[in-house]
Amino acid sequence: MEIIRFADRKPQPWRNGGGVTRQIAGHPDAASLQDGGWDWRVSIAEVTKAGDFSSFPGMERVLTVVEGELLLLTVDGAEHPLEKYRAFRFPGGAATSCALPTGDVRNLNVITRAGSFKGFTSIVEISKKRAHPLFAGQLGILLQGQATASDGRREPEALGRYDAVVGSDSASPEVLGRGFLAVVSIDQVTG
Repeated sequence: MEIIRFADRKPQPWRNGGGVTRQIAGHPDAASLQDGGWDWRVSIAEVTKAGDFSSFPGMERVLTVVEGELLLLTVDGAEHPLEKYRAFRFPGGAATSCALPTGDVRNLNVITRAGSFKGFTSIVEISKKRAHPLFAGQLGILLQGQATASDGRREPEALGRYDAVVGSDSASPEVLGRGFLAVVSIDQVTG
């Protein structure tokens, strides 16, 4: 079972210098590649001021506010109010800017190479009675609350806020607790 500890992720400046992000996972390992040389990336960005978002031509983005109340996103001139835990998909190369009408936010970003991969984000409420399994191609990221992860082969491990559990089809890890979990799925596009 693989757990990616958020506390171990180092902040990196946005491509345009407008903020910072912490990469959780990528393929190939996005941290070791030049900016944009990867096929997909999952990260958490801190948005502390209004302004432009970095452009990712040829990519598709799914953005979810995971901390804070509201992000006012403008994509190619159209305004989209994004509330907490509501995923929003848009083209990575679109002219994108934001306003922060209620204060700072943190965003969960899933960026995939268009035509090669498709990213999805679902927010689920976890339970102490019924474990939530994570399969290959999925990441479970604890957004709020207290939880443990276990693959049935070793003792459950406590998760901190924004820690990620990597899914697997053999001995699928399960998350048990109370709170909210982002389940990020990355699917390869075929055909």
